[in-house]
Amino acid sequence: MPYILLTLAAVFWGGNYVAGSVLVHYINPYALSIFRWGLTTILMFSLYWKVISKEWHLLVSNLKINALYALLGQILFPLTLYIGLQYTSSLNASIYISTTPCLVLLINSLFFKEKISLRNILGVIVSTAGVIYLAFSNSSNGKLTSFGPGDMLTIMSALSWACYCALLRLKDRRVSNTAFVGFSSLLGTLILIPVYLIYCYHIGNVTMFKETPSLYPVLGAIYLVIFPSWLSYVFWNKGVQHLGTTRSEIFTHIIPVSGGLLSIILLDQDFHSYHLVTLILIVIGIVLCSGKK
Repeated sequence: MPYILLTLAAVFWGGNYVAGSVLVHYINPYALSIFRWGLTTILMFSLYWKVISKEWHLLVSNLKINALYALLGQILFPLTLYIGLQYTSSLNASIYISTTPCLVLLINSLFFKEKISLRNILGVIVSTAGVIYLAFSNSSNGKLTSFGPGDMLTIMSALSWACYCALLRLKDRRVSNTAFVGFSSLLGTLILIPVYLIYCYHIGNVTMFKETPSLYPVLGAIYLVIFPSWLSYVFWNKGVQHLGTTRSEIFTHIIPVSGGLLSIILLDQDFHSYHLVTLILIVIGIVLCSGKK
């Protein structure tokens, strides 16, 4: 079951890159982040109010670490991604997120003294090879697209996600995943509001929308709230709780594959043989990092 949950979470996040790359043309990234987590907060509190209210004292008693989770998972991870998607492709951004298993391995080894098995390392190497192959298969004359601010921001997004996943081991196990995500969404929204106001003051413009929203951006916003925000975070936290941070993080390699497939389906991009090769390598990497047999 945890393998299915982690896979679904990664697939939904792959769609986040596609939806985000479209939505940033209609709404500025700061306002998009507030809409996403504000609506997610309303959804989570509406569905799980009894659970959240019952565990409220546990959530508040761990306010500092929960605020750190919100900063990493609800603010830095998506906000730097949405800003970066204005300057780089969704494919590049999804490729960068696949570096997080290596970063989590490093964080766990350096700060938590976790013993990393040879099988874990081999799984990361194989799946990372698949991601690198995908990157250069999408390049021109063997060179990736020019490296710019969008790439730096999406790399920061990947780094914040790696820190979030590595620190999940410190989460209070008495708190349910739904209450944790709901509380994190609330904290993220409350922090994002002054950040957005400072941004508006800095640029001298409070306009949220770049263009008049049509049906597709509205559907994209609904997708962001239900799938990457609600279901992905709940599924991911539950999967990490069962498998641990190191073995779970390998599933982030599914994100560029799912993002690519969704781009093919929704954006009419072509499917190539290198997509299949990448998928095979990533699946092999997941198998090596999952289970003992």
